[in-house]
Amino acid sequence: MNNIGEEVFHITTETPEQTMKLAENLAHYLQEGNLILLEGDLGAGKTTFTKGLAKGLGVTRNVNSPTFTIIKEYQGEKLPLYHMDVYRLGESMEDLGFDEYFEGNGVTVVEWAHLIEDQLPLSRLEIELYHREGDKREICLKAKGSQYIDLCKEFIKDENISN
Repeated sequence: MNNIGEEVFHITTETPEQTMKLAENLAHYLQEGNLILLEGDLGAGKTTFTKGLAKGLGVTRNVNSPTFTIIKEYQGEKLPLYHMDVYRLGESMEDLGFDEYFEGNGVTVVEWAHLIEDQLPLSRLEIELYHREGDKREICLKAKGSQYIDLCKEFIKDENISN
């Protein structure tokens, strides 16, 4: 097993709007080929988070979960966004060409990524969303690999988030 380094950052948001704004701000740090994995129970805010990322990337189209289509592509002013929901694939090990997206010219967001763990690059940003009381969300950023560790450190510092 490769040890590429990992750091974890915790953030709490109070409202869906705050969650979306956090993601929008994070998008400004993303680059071509970045991979973001989103995990969380149904209703935890994965699609809300993705909408914020899309806004930050300059996507003007309405973003919704690609549950039945698996992959939706959105052209942003800054970068394209590839939004995947692999929930319906289950434990299928079928190669659907995901690596073309993971190494592509946009930002790839994968919901329920643990279902395709064996097809994922080691270097990535894993984001876990937890629903807390009311509209609060606990957001856990797991940066795997130096590129994502540096990205998260810069984001946390610039956003004045205490970790």
